[in-house]
Amino acid sequence: MKTSYFIKHFIGTLIFLLFLFIGAGRLVYWQGLIYVIISFIMLILSYTILRIDPELLKERSKPGEGTKKWDKLLLGLSFPAAIATYIIAGLDSGCYHWSPNFNWSLYLLGSILVISGQLVFLIAQKQNRFFSSTVRIQTDRGHTVCDTGLYKFVRHPAYLGTIIQLIGFPLLIGSLWSIIPSCFSILIFIIRTYMEDKTLKNELKGYLEYTNITRYKIIPYLW
Repeated sequence: MKTSYFIKHFIGTLIFLLFLFIGAGRLVYWQGLIYVIISFIMLILSYTILRIDPELLKERSKPGEGTKKWDKLLLGLSFPAAIATYIIAGLDSGCYHWSPNFNWSLYLLGSILVISGQLVFLIAQKQNRFFSSTVRIQTDRGHTVCDTGLYKFVRHPAYLGTIIQLIGFPLLIGSLWSIIPSCFSILIFIIRTYMEDKTLKNELKGYLEYTNITRYKIIPYLW
């Protein structure tokens, strides 16, 4: 299961990167190459230092029954939004140069945000053994509330990491136009956070009490 999931994960990463370089129309594309390096470093970390246990790996590879219908809809919307982000970014910064050249500090900031966001996501995944790829109450796995690690500070740290990464990506790539689909993706994750939090409050034992201790969903001191 671990090998097959790794292959699936690797191919998925490769496909998204391929969209970026297809948009750019060339391989000698330094912003894209930096993003490739970051992506594969994170891929390696997710199967070494930050690897998850085999049971969770199985769940993430093929979630059990009970995925919420609204989550299937949001996941269906997030996929084309992600593809659009990569293609537009490649077309803009790698081919047609619709956006002006960024100052080096913005490229650096974008790289830091992308790295930070991906690390937050991987750490959250590592710390929560019920970190499924879909929203469902995992009664078949004895689902309980995770309230340790990053989950002491916000209730959905993985979504925080994803949003940080989405903010950083247009800066790293140097594409103003890719901000549009990135913002759409951020909106999807905000909606998903709200819906998931509501579901967990209503259906997961102990979660309502947990919200009284960890007050913020994804943004400390704001929301």
